[in-house]
Amino acid sequence: MREFVFEIRYEANTDELMDLFIETPEARSTTFLCSMGNAQLWRLDRITGPTSLVEQATALLTGSTYNQLSISDRACGGRHYCDVLENSPQRSLVYSYFENLVHCDSIPTITNRYITGALLFEIIREGDTERWRILMEDDKKVGMLYDTLGGLLQDGLSFHFDHVSDATGPLFTLFDSVSIRPEQSRVLELAAEEGYYETPRETTLDELAAELDWPRSTVSYRLRKAEASLVESYISTK
Repeated sequence: MREFVFEIRYEANTDELMDLFIETPEARSTTFLCSMGNAQLWRLDRITGPTSLVEQATALLTGSTYNQLSISDRACGGRHYCDVLENSPQRSLVYSYFENLVHCDSIPTITNRYITGALLFEIIREGDTERWRILMEDDKKVGMLYDTLGGLLQDGLSFHFDHVSDATGPLFTLFDSVSIRPEQSRVLELAAEEGYYETPRETTLDELAAELDWPRSTVSYRLRKAEASLVESYISTK
């Protein structure tokens, strides 16, 4: 496994969410994201800081007007589903799912143009900086990805390369001491076995539902809950 690490730095008044972190340097968010092809991804954002920041950041991530994916001047289309999994005065956890992302200049969708497979992303926001860590099997086209990202950034954003190397660090403890309900584990294991997380997908939610003899809505719900449990376990160690 290889990792590509870089930073995107924001000038004030270029991004609503990053403005909150620029104005509140003690705040932080940690995001875990999985991209499944050019048009589909899910994400879990853990936000910590003063109550006002947590409330405003959560509202942006769950709203319909904030352009939360694109790094260019062009907003992403597609469907956005979100759910607040935890909400307390100084801490929130937001699950987001995006699909049908057509003509989307987001870092995950751009990465999928050059690197195949279900890619994993870690994003840490502090101050004016987003620190990205992309985990991949093969980094042969990272140079092309590097050039494309730098060329698409809107005014007020800047790209800063850190490193490309063998992946190390806490991601590999993601599955340690994770508790998932049996019915969630069953659908997660079947989805992985049947190629649901491959690119392109080798199965669908309808096919998984038929094999399990469960309603499609139940399969979708239990799969999202299992994914959220895994990611929350990871984020809670940060």
